[in-house]
Amino acid sequence: MPEFGKVVIFGTGLIGGSFALALKSANAVEEVVGFGRTPATLRHAQELGVIDRAGINPAHEVGDADLVLVATPVAQMQDIFERIEPYLGPETVVTDAGSTKQDVIAAARVALVGKIAQFVPAHPIAGAENSGPGAARFDLYHGRKVVVAPLDENTDETLDRVKRAWALCGADIYELAPAQHDRVFAAVSHLPHLLSFALVHDLAVREDRDIYFNFAASGFRDFTRIAASHPEMWRDICLANRTSLIGELDSYVAALAVLKEALQNADGDTLADYFGLARQARRAWNDTQERN
Repeated sequence: MPEFGKVVIFGTGLIGGSFALALKSANAVEEVVGFGRTPATLRHAQELGVIDRAGINPAHEVGDADLVLVATPVAQMQDIFERIEPYLGPETVVTDAGSTKQDVIAAARVALVGKIAQFVPAHPIAGAENSGPGAARFDLYHGRKVVVAPLDENTDETLDRVKRAWALCGADIYELAPAQHDRVFAAVSHLPHLLSFALVHDLAVREDRDIYFNFAASGFRDFTRIAASHPEMWRDICLANRTSLIGELDSYVAALAVLKEALQNADGDTLADYFGLARQARRAWNDTQERN
């Protein structure tokens, strides 16, 4: 018998759709019901087997659901929490897949009120440039990290249900406090996206941009791959985590100032030391990734 009866997913694109496909692949769910912004998207998700059927009214779906996953851009989550709150069954667990945690938790506390103990914040560390149900993959989370940021109100049973769901998707589960989560991901995820968008934008608005893009090769491709990511989603993430992100951006600007001064002074020693430390750290990180 599958571990989950009904799973309801808001947002049936890459993240939510891959969650559904992973549970289906593991024979861990009886039925997946999807909600989305357009009927066409939901029809596509159903045709691809991502969901079993499209939901029409949350009032008819969330009361008997074992798990509700909110996998939309973070700015949309409070509205969804408000929509489902009156109809949540006492045994239904709600989780999210947002890239920021403090803002999502604040939104959940406003919207879910007395049912906040049923909400377990989470963040799967996986993604791709493409979006929509067609981008969903059953193996997206295999060997990937999922961070759970538990609330004090969560019971062990509620927390375990969310961890178990992601484990069935093939993920490795970690815990971080919400504030720590946002600081870490401002540095290692949100800032790189901001920088990638900035570089591509800088070239794209030049009158002679075609010649730059014509000669761009692997280094440019690797550095800017994430600039092909969903603009709306990353707008919401950057705004939601702006305090931590501004701090990381300040640190990066200070680092660039050091490099600029070294260039102005033709200071090769400083450049070599800077590059050497970065190379050593990058290689050590890469070795760790390969071992894992």
